[in-house]
Amino acid sequence: MRRRAPRPVVITDAEVSQDDQLRARQIKYLIMMSIRALALILAAILVTVRPPLLALWLILCVAAMVLLPWLAVLLANDRPPKEQHRLSHKLHHAAPRAEKPPQTSIGPTREPTVIDAEE
Repeated sequence: MRRRAPRPVVITDAEVSQDDQLRARQIKYLIMMSIRALALILAAILVTVRPPLLALWLILCVAAMVLLPWLAVLLANDRPPKEQHRLSHKLHHAAPRAEKPPQTSIGPTREPTVIDAEE
């Protein structure tokens, strides 16, 4: 029977780097602005073709051209939510411990912190 290597325990709450966050927001912004440009091109094509319900199609295109920049700026300036650390999340939701009787030693005492815990 083979023993599996234990998974390393993450001891930091490191987030995604600022450069990676910025890059992801830039890509979202670029995609939304490209859709806006496509809506402008589609509106120009619709005006020349004059399909049925032209007014409805133009309203949809104008609404996209007005709302997309607003949404793109909101999403580009918003940082991703902080993720809960999986180990600390488990420790905070652990079953409550039984109360210990008060200790008689002088000075504050505290329990040792376990860093490398088995699951």
